[in-house]
Amino acid sequence: MMKTIAFFETTKAEEHFLRKRIGKNFTLQFFQETIQDVPVKKFAKAEILSVFIYSVVKKDLIRSMKHLSLIATRSTGFNHIDIHEATKRSVAVVNVPYYGENTVAEHTFALILSLSRNIHKAYVRTLRNDFSLEGLRGFDLKGKTLGVIGAGSIGLHVIKMAKGFGLKVIAYDLKQNHFLADTLDFTYEPLDELLSRSDIISLHCPSNEHTRRMLSMKNIRKVKKGALFINTARGDLIETQALHYALNSGIFAGAGLDVFEGEELVKEENQMLSKNVPVEKLHALLQKNILLKMENVILTPHMAFDSVEAVERILQTTVDNILAFEKNSPQFVVGGG
Repeated sequence: MMKTIAFFETTKAEEHFLRKRIGKNFTLQFFQETIQDVPVKKFAKAEILSVFIYSVVKKDLIRSMKHLSLIATRSTGFNHIDIHEATKRSVAVVNVPYYGENTVAEHTFALILSLSRNIHKAYVRTLRNDFSLEGLRGFDLKGKTLGVIGAGSIGLHVIKMAKGFGLKVIAYDLKQNHFLADTLDFTYEPLDELLSRSDIISLHCPSNEHTRRMLSMKNIRKVKKGALFINTARGDLIETQALHYALNSGIFAGAGLDVFEGEELVKEENQMLSKNVPVEKLHALLQKNILLKMENVILTPHMAFDSVEAVERILQTTVDNILAFEKNSPQFVVGGG
């Protein structure tokens, strides 16, 4: 019998790509919704699940799926999957570790330049037929110091691009590659040192027990006053209270955010009044609305990864992951199995 693969959070274009590349050896199910928004009975017999970042694969779901053998997330991060339960149930979990290093790095600089040259403010003004220059004077990136928190594959692409703008670069990472540091002309510094010296701070870390809320009310006052803050990584790397405090007090002159705590609520906002929503979720939604009203904040909807080329790499790697697993040669395993 053919195995069943259930895909969630897919568009029609992605469905077309996957049907063409996976072949006719599987029964394929496609859902545009997140996994938690689809009744389990519709995909209960699936052996393979493929999800994206907003689909939360919880313990009870894994337990209920008696035939499940593989969860293939179409993302680098996998904190939306209960890895412990997957391991307990011998369900392999695979991810897409490399797909958009340059893509996310380019979006990072789009946010930096929009803030440093007040492009977003100018655009809003011109919509009102206001072409005055008052309050729009920006600053040069050349000679400024960029602090990169997380010098992995994406962080290193950011550093390479930074050199083209004439930026000085310092980095914080627990894993240090001094050969690359010498080659790309940057130095590793302790986190507090980076915070105090950087004119621009950019986050490029995964979310885990070591990095979650690494920027908080405990250390936010150590940031160089007037720094720009960029986050294209994960929203929970910075405590929401600390982010608001830094913006309101002038510690951050501006913020470019592709992610923020509670971002999943943006998709649910129209349904909030009809659901029994926990107080902390309502608080997160309120915080998001406050950010939207700040003139020195740019919010983008978790789209740093979303280029034509990067999405195709994600889908192709997902196909390769599934086919490799079926050949008993799994790749990019992050847990379970």
